[in-house]
Amino acid sequence: MKTSESSIKVLFVGESWIKHTIHMKGFDQFHSTEYEEGAGFFLGCLNDAGFEVTYIRGHEISLKFPRSADEIDEYDVVVISDIGSNSFQLPDETFLRGQRSPNRLGLVADYVQRGGGLLMVGGYLSFTGIDGKGRFGMSPLAEPLPVTMLNHDDRVEMSEGVEVEVCDPNHPVLGNAAGTWPHLLGYNRLIAKPDATVVARAGEDPMLVVGSYGAGRSAAFASDLAPHWAPQEFLDWPHYGDLWTGILEWTAQAQVAPVLSVHASGA
Repeated sequence: MKTSESSIKVLFVGESWIKHTIHMKGFDQFHSTEYEEGAGFFLGCLNDAGFEVTYIRGHEISLKFPRSADEIDEYDVVVISDIGSNSFQLPDETFLRGQRSPNRLGLVADYVQRGGGLLMVGGYLSFTGIDGKGRFGMSPLAEPLPVTMLNHDDRVEMSEGVEVEVCDPNHPVLGNAAGTWPHLLGYNRLIAKPDATVVARAGEDPMLVVGSYGAGRSAAFASDLAPHWAPQEFLDWPHYGDLWTGILEWTAQAQVAPVLSVHASGA
């Protein structure tokens, strides 16, 4: 287990995308391409709290994601956010050249069983995802995650806002975020496994679920870490950083959690 003297090493994967836009102006048209990342404020909170973070963008997974147990064992927690299973299971050598390659999600599952930590954060390509394209329920991560995933599009869109009920306020995974949460605008619908613990929920649906797998721990956060499902009010919440600190500290099986309360000025 980690102690307060050693920083937690986090491997964060996802939360980046490329937009290719067609601009139509009467008879004429032109194209533009933009690259964006969605986790800037979240990652800043982790850095401020003393976590040692390695960030792998979506387009870097084939090249940079660990390919062996030795490589992934360098980290205490793997965080996957809004990036589908295809990006892990169709690396360049397999998809482009028809060559065998390690199953990256199988490596993650084995890593958790040996004692590593796993957190999946919700989004359009998390869990089952939009149009079923996330496909994690058909991957090796179906075993270590503390939830059962739907076999169809699992998004719940709540433009009017959804209240989150903290149903296990004394659970250490919450850090200092056991009070009232800001409204969220959507989430992935999940089913908690029988041996998992539902710490927070939205109506009858789990919002934060934790569990054990072998010697390791896993957590599922059904909503997002940034807009649009997590609106600016959620980022401005004084306990935004406390919540993620608590989740990662618990998942890493650390003994002492750093305390963090941050007001966001923007995502």
